[in-house]
Amino acid sequence: FNLALGSHCHNDAGLAVANTIMAVRAGATMVQGTVNGYGERTGNADLCAVIPNLQLKLGVKALPDHALQQLVHISRFVSELANLPHDHRAPYVGESAFAHKGGAHVNAVLKDPRTFEHIPPDLVGNERRILVSDYSGTSTLLHKLSRLWPDLDRNDPLLREVLLHLKRLENEGLEFEAAEASLELMARRLREDLPSFFELLGYRVLVDRRPNEQPYAEATIRVRLGDRDVHTAAEGTGPVHALDEALRKAVGEVYPRLKQIRLTDFKVRVLDATKGTATKVRVLVTASDGQQEWSTVGAHENIIEASWQALVDSVIYGLLKNAGSAAPAQHNP
Repeated sequence: FNLALGSHCHNDAGLAVANTIMAVRAGATMVQGTVNGYGERTGNADLCAVIPNLQLKLGVKALPDHALQQLVHISRFVSELANLPHDHRAPYVGESAFAHKGGAHVNAVLKDPRTFEHIPPDLVGNERRILVSDYSGTSTLLHKLSRLWPDLDRNDPLLREVLLHLKRLENEGLEFEAAEASLELMARRLREDLPSFFELLGYRVLVDRRPNEQPYAEATIRVRLGDRDVHTAAEGTGPVHALDEALRKAVGEVYPRLKQIRLTDFKVRVLDATKGTATKVRVLVTASDGQQEWSTVGAHENIIEASWQALVDSVIYGLLKNAGSAAPAQHNP
């Protein structure tokens, strides 16, 4: 019979994408779904998986090639609109979709990406990530840092220095696999290639809890901006929020780009549960400027200090990413 068929699948059984693809193979000419699979109950067919599967695996033209290359951008943009964390493990568009770790694995990918990648990541607007940890060798680190300094070679003393710092910091509780922004900042500091956006002179956090009242947090910080010191305070729903607000208040006038940067995720992990409340904790902060996301890490026995480390690195990296718009605004005394 001559009848146009369409498909509208939900993901209650985890088969929305598979059923949608089978519907097209059976003759459906229209499919319905949502970006990132957002929808009621367990979600709808994820168009960010349906479209590349149809186009790159089955040869069914769904989008112009230039539009397909915007898939990651669209996926992250919709996550921002929905105020939901972007799924870093999502097929095709996730941050980890083309991530590689481990000596032999990384070595093979660098020689021929087809050994571990089912498509070139740039076809969907993604990029290859080589993860760095204390197990990393010189080749992995060289590949990572050569994106910052193309003239770097494997005999450069910086590589050994970064590896030594990496091993020491990971032994202290830091992990850089999910905090590549902190890794870049560490390398830049060792190479003395990091602008001095501001310098922390000190902070104090007050948390007050009174009967029949909500907890109250206030942070006071002192930072040096160029040739002047700034001393300011801010309130927050908690100590980390108060510190974030105080930092933005202190440097936001000089760096208006901070208004575009917001925290999207905040995770705390206990590193040694046997020490109870005296244990060291690791804090992972994820931030976004609406276009890209980055993560930074801090570790300390004091959760506020660990949070401050991750928070400051997050702000500095955000300013560094667009040094032009991050240049200090003129300040009139």
